[in-house]
Amino acid sequence: MILKKIINSNDNYANLKELIKVYFNISDRLLLKLKKNNKIFINGKVANINSLLYLNDLIEILIDFEEDNSNIVPIKMNLDIVYEDDAYIVINKPSSIPIHPSVDHYTDSLSNGVRYYFDSIGLKKKIRPVNRLDKNTSGLVVFAKNEYIQECLVKQMKNNLFYKEYLAVCEGKFEKNKDVINAPIARKEESIIERCINPNGDIAITEYEVLKYNKAKNYSIVKCILKTGRTHQIRVHLSYIGHPILGDTLYGNSSCLISRQALHAYKISFFHPLTKINVQYTSSLPSDINKLVENKLY
Repeated sequence: MILKKIINSNDNYANLKELIKVYFNISDRLLLKLKKNNKIFINGKVANINSLLYLNDLIEILIDFEEDNSNIVPIKMNLDIVYEDDAYIVINKPSSIPIHPSVDHYTDSLSNGVRYYFDSIGLKKKIRPVNRLDKNTSGLVVFAKNEYIQECLVKQMKNNLFYKEYLAVCEGKFEKNKDVINAPIARKEESIIERCINPNGDIAITEYEVLKYNKAKNYSIVKCILKTGRTHQIRVHLSYIGHPILGDTLYGNSSCLISRQALHAYKISFFHPLTKINVQYTSSLPSDINKLVENKLY
């Protein structure tokens, strides 16, 4: 991947370093790597980052150095690829598979499958998931193909420019069909997994809208939009207001209708780091949730 910029009469950067940090929004850490690997050029020649810039100068930054990804074991998987280009890959993750390897899932995480796929296309880069889903939550996950793309998308998340929409099936009938849950979340004492509402926790905001109520089975189909990204946020928030997600045994109850929490990351939207165009991706509902929805939504 090559980042390019031609200096025009409206540009007013003190030097190359300022352009790199302001125009390309590159972090100090990545800038150091680019500098050490001689990946920054002015008019085709390796450049000092303190160089002055002149009209019509061509700035090129090569994000093409290989990285050690041996910490992830490559395992062949049938990846459901929703979209792919030189910057990132969007995958529809099934439930029951974690994103990251762990002691219990050393060779069966989504990252293992992505590492195998990267090897197959000759991409020797670290495995960088941008957004994260719980093991038993299905839906869209973005993997950046290099550090620069990851930085760009993470910054969008921090600035609330990375839109994430989920579909949840929850116990009971909601009093309000539309509302915002603003309740801070913290790790529960004496637990490394469970979270809880705590006034001293991190700010957490979830918007929700009830799309349908199933009176016969007493559950609601709910659209949730994350305004922050705390661990287990939707699960904790919906349980907090008395409507835990169907099948969520950590924050609610088991269910005969589904064998995992009925939560699916259905839609994401963000600005493409290279084209700056707003892009949107959606995924089909998995069969276990689609059965609850009864094929009448999305």
